[in-house]
Amino acid sequence: MKFLEYKAKEIFARYRIPVPRGVVASSPAEILDPPLPCMVKAQVLVGGRGKAGGIKPAESLDEARTVAGQILGMDIHGYRVKQVYLEERLEIGQELYLGITIDRSAREPLLMASAMGGIDIEAVPHDRIYMEHIPTVVGIQPYLVRSLLKQLALPREVGDQIASIVRRVYDLFRKEDAELVEINPLVVTKAGSVVAGDAKLVIDDNAEYRHPEYANLDQDRTPLEQEAHDKGITFIQLDGDIGVIANGAGLTMATLDILGLKGGRGGTFLDLGGTDDPGKVKQAFEILIKAAPSVILLNIFGGITKADTVALGVKQALEEMHTKIPVVARIKGVNEAQAKEMLRSIGMYPAETVEEAAELAVKVKSGGA
Repeated sequence: MKFLEYKAKEIFARYRIPVPRGVVASSPAEILDPPLPCMVKAQVLVGGRGKAGGIKPAESLDEARTVAGQILGMDIHGYRVKQVYLEERLEIGQELYLGITIDRSAREPLLMASAMGGIDIEAVPHDRIYMEHIPTVVGIQPYLVRSLLKQLALPREVGDQIASIVRRVYDLFRKEDAELVEINPLVVTKAGSVVAGDAKLVIDDNAEYRHPEYANLDQDRTPLEQEAHDKGITFIQLDGDIGVIANGAGLTMATLDILGLKGGRGGTFLDLGGTDDPGKVKQAFEILIKAAPSVILLNIFGGITKADTVALGVKQALEEMHTKIPVVARIKGVNEAQAKEMLRSIGMYPAETVEEAAELAVKVKSGGA
């Protein structure tokens, strides 16, 4: 789950992380009492807003409405701006960077900080970014905060504020099941106050059941991805035209990789997981068909999920939707003979290996099979 900046800052405020005053609006007419002077900021689930022209200053109410009208409706890296956040302008003395993310290789949270924050953080040399793992058993310890402040080399009064913010950010990270909490820039004002100038928050999708209060937030999903999500189906639209469906995320990703090696491009990632319900398989396949792939590549290993269960759901979906999309199928495992017979009855293209299936899918797409 990704959060727009204004929503992330609402959560920051609950954890007593200092944020500027601001108001959100979906149209210029909604802007009544912004904190002036202000920055008008596009609310999209992607970075690079500033360089794309999605953040602009305003001195007065009329200017704020004019600027908001210019930003609303913009396309920023494929995302249309539906809301703007009008936030009090800060007198910036220094821009820092602070973040906590998951280091999956170490299986621990990773604390990151730099005295060179701002829009060019990606260009900061590696040795100018503080990085240290946070022991999950004991959390943020004083030695971590001391070493971070030593690298940032800030005055004592500023360092004390940052130490407090670091602890609160980790508290948020842990309690909200976050994958990423990022503040860039973490602003030191000319008056010496430390404030979160921006806010990025990503929460683990697998923890959604623990956070029902976020269930209705806008996400960067296509309409089909949202439909699949609402039905509990793992479905991602890609930029190719071959629909890929498999059971298990690892098998699905491997199938996409092999398809790419054979000259094809996956148009969908559909993971059936361990479902053993033909109705669920049928639902998933119906969503895949709506994406209008030129050919469907089905790669099933029948273990927990029996191969004939998947085949039955596929057969029902194709027959009920009266689609003529060709299906290339590689099926192995429990009840594979029955599964192959079912799919053969609807005119599928059989394959014994995933490599053969990928090659065949590419040929079928180009009319060579």
